[in-house]
Amino acid sequence: QVQPVESGGGLVQPGGSLTLTCTAPGFTLVHYAIGWFRQAPGKEREEVACSSLSGARTTYADSAKGRFTNNKDNAKGAAYLQMNSPKPEETAVYTCEAASIGCGYKFDFWGRGTQVTVSS
Repeated sequence: QVQPVESGGGLVQPGGSLTLTCTAPGFTLVHYAIGWFRQAPGKEREEVACSSLSGARTTYADSAKGRFTNNKDNAKGAAYLQMNSPKPEETAVYTCEAASIGCGYKFDFWGRGTQVTVSS
C-alpha cells in the first residue's frame, strides 16, 4: 500500500512563503504523478498543482499560477510545493496524492494532509 506523507504545514503570514514536502517511503516516485489538493471547511476540494511522472511538466490551478511551484524530484523521492505570497483564503488542509497513470487521471493514493493557516 502506497502511503504518501506530507510535512511542512503550519502558520504563515500573508505575503510570506511556505514549502510543503511530499514523500512516499517504500515506493518509487517516478512511477507516479504527484498532485497537491487542498480543502477548507465548507469548501470544495481543489487541485492546486500536478507534476507528471517524469516531473518535467507541471500544471497549476489558475489561483496558484505565478505564486506556487511544485518541484517533483524523482532522485530524492520527494515533491515540494513552494507557496509564495499565500492568501488567507488559501487556509486549508493540503494533501499529496499519487496517480499511476498521470495528471488528469484518477489518483490512487493519498496522504492524511497537512494544515496550512495563512494569517497575520
